Amino acid sequence: MSSLTIAIITAFVIGYFCIAIESVTKVNKAAIALLMFVVCWTLFMIDPAQYLANAIGEGKALAVSSVIEHHLGSTSTTLFFLMGAMTIVELVDQNGGFNFVRDMLQTHSKKTLLWRIAFMTFILSAILDNLTTSIVMIMILRKLVSDKKDRLIYAALVVISANSGGAFSPIGDVTTIMLWNKGVITAAGVIMEIFIPSLVSMVIPAYILSFSLKGNLSFTKDQAHSFQASELTTSQRKIIFFLGVGGLIFVPIFKSITHLPPFIGILLVLGVLWTVTEIFYANLKEKEEKGAMQKRVTDMLSRIDMSTILFFLGILMAVACLETIGVLTSLGKGLDVAFEGNHYLVTGIIGVLSSIVDNVPLVAGCMGMYPVQAAGDMAVDGIFWQLLAYCAGVGGSMLIIGSAAGVIVMGLEKITFGWYLRKITWIAFVGYLAGIICYWALRTFIFENIGML
Repeated sequence: MSSLTIAIITAFVIGYFCIAIESVTKVNKAAIALLMFVVCWTLFMIDPAQYLANAIGEGKALAVSSVIEHHLGSTSTTLFFLMGAMTIVELVDQNGGFNFVRDMLQTHSKKTLLWRIAFMTFILSAILDNLTTSIVMIMILRKLVSDKKDRLIYAALVVISANSGGAFSPIGDVTTIMLWNKGVITAAGVIMEIFIPSLVSMVIPAYILSFSLKGNLSFTKDQAHSFQASELTTSQRKIIFFLGVGGLIFVPIFKSITHLPPFIGILLVLGVLWTVTEIFYANLKEKEEKGAMQKRVTDMLSRIDMSTILFFLGILMAVACLETIGVLTSLGKGLDVAFEGNHYLVTGIIGVLSSIVDNVPLVAGCMGMYPVQAAGDMAVDGIFWQLLAYCAGVGGSMLIIGSAAGVIVMGLEKITFGWYLRKITWIAFVGYLAGIICYWALRTFIFENIGML
């Protein structure tokens, strides 16, 4: 390993550590992530020929710029998807679209609400995706829970439940989508065999967290007011709800039909919803419209949390640098050598690593390293690929920045890295291990015996 590679890794580790102690330094994590991104790529520029064959002579700058733009393009699709989904969910929520969902979840018992939140998030994340579902559930929680400490516990459970629900669905998590598109897992196979382990990885943490909640919820006047109808009619609110939520469900269908990136589908839904709401508000009386302006898309776009978006940009681009210098691929090969033949250990460690760095390049690296075989554990729907889908999805729950769902919840609820590490990480890890053990038991004693594999 060259000194330049060590320097880039060191810069990443220092930046990551500073993000972890944000509550101590009081420096916004987005600022650190952006610095980490710039420093890593600046170091890379010192001698890019080590990593890029065409980065020589006068073509060095062009080669490096091309690589950065490639990664930036991939990162931007995630950011635009995030901004579109946040705006759609906020728009539906502000216009009373989620009133009936809140009515379903509303209860005075804190523990009852915990279980309702857990299962609702788990189911929705499999239908939509874990990122969009997290935004929806946090918006609803803000209307139901006024106590900040309690809401942090619910928010942490949303992260765990969203990642667990996304792991067993072919459209629930970006890594599962990657494996599904690659053809190493099938929709029926991953749903049938990963569903129960994913459920276990959610239920056990929910049970442990339930001991942190005692008593009943109290509703403030502001919260009671938030359940009232908006300026729109009941039929208009229903139209907005079905366009918003139905549009989010339509995004993976749009992708499969057009083969265009998911963010284009999100922007399509946003454009349609934006147009419809503008028509609705244009027909309101002048005095009503003045009070409703805050519920229109133009105003909501100005309230997007840009610090979260910039944090996402910084962390993903810094990880892209590690991917470009080959660190992630080398790490995967090292795991394969160290634990040869034991797919449970290899994928288990990959899952833990996915909570530290982005799981997308990790899974991409695994797909490049391990060839699909005709039979055995590496075959389509084999143990390795299904465990990879589970571990990469659920493993991200162990740290707040280990998944897209965690990052967005961190931004929306201002959860610190240190609080999550102290209070939630061990709980998520227990659920993660329980799911792996459950998968092993199912494969060993049930699926093998009934000849399903």
